[in-house]
Amino acid sequence: MSRDINIGPGYGRRRLLSVVTASLLFAVGHGTISSAVAAEPLKVGTSSGPIADIIQFAAARAKEQGLDVKIVEFSDWVTPNEALQSGDIDANLFQHIPFLNDAIQARGYSFTPVAPTYVIPVGLYSKKITKIADVHERATVAVASDPVNEARGLLLFEKAGLIKLREGAGEKANIRDIEGNPKKLKFLEVEAPQLPRVLDDVELAQVSISYLIASGSNPESLLIADGFGDPRYALQFVARTDRKDDPRLLRFVSIYRSQEVKDYINKKYGRFFVPVW
Repeated sequence: MSRDINIGPGYGRRRLLSVVTASLLFAVGHGTISSAVAAEPLKVGTSSGPIADIIQFAAARAKEQGLDVKIVEFSDWVTPNEALQSGDIDANLFQHIPFLNDAIQARGYSFTPVAPTYVIPVGLYSKKITKIADVHERATVAVASDPVNEARGLLLFEKAGLIKLREGAGEKANIRDIEGNPKKLKFLEVEAPQLPRVLDDVELAQVSISYLIASGSNPESLLIADGFGDPRYALQFVARTDRKDDPRLLRFVSIYRSQEVKDYINKKYGRFFVPVW
């Protein structure tokens, strides 16, 4: 069995030296990429945990159909786009459209979403309390540090009745937009993939269900959640705009968005991963 590599923020722009493979090569007779590139394995970057589990399942189905796919796992949400920009991977699957648009605006990427996959809800989770009403005054709580997901977390805190955001802040809200905070909560901003790791240190945290499952916690214990089936938050296959028509990628997307993969998602992850195809 081959193994994933896990790449963190220190990766920078170094070339990938090792990746997981599903074994058979396939030939592409026509397409917008050269025959040399077409003969190479398709390299797809993703996050660890359930997201990687699902794409590995799809890569195994691709292997059965003669398509060689290499999966590269990243431990943060910056490096997958840097690797895509530099050409070290051919596509990635970890981000929704609001996150992608923010990354394009901030870093000038020329990326195109190729196809949506599924929605993963985000919720508020605690190891210390069992209901929102039990949140203590002056408790320390945590939200994601990236602009898009921080806003999503703050909207959850507002939905829970714990804070009031400035009118119109909406999906661009940050902690400076908190106008009402009756319990005087102290907010920490933490990189989204690291939020499950601070659960022992805070009373309440915003957590993606994917990372919650990967940490061994029970998503049924979420105190409040959002995004169930909301297509804005569907994770997307993303490619560089000049490679969006890569026949290898389009073929893998078709395999990924099959009934077999959908059945696998529904059986293993139930209502917490909602396919949008």
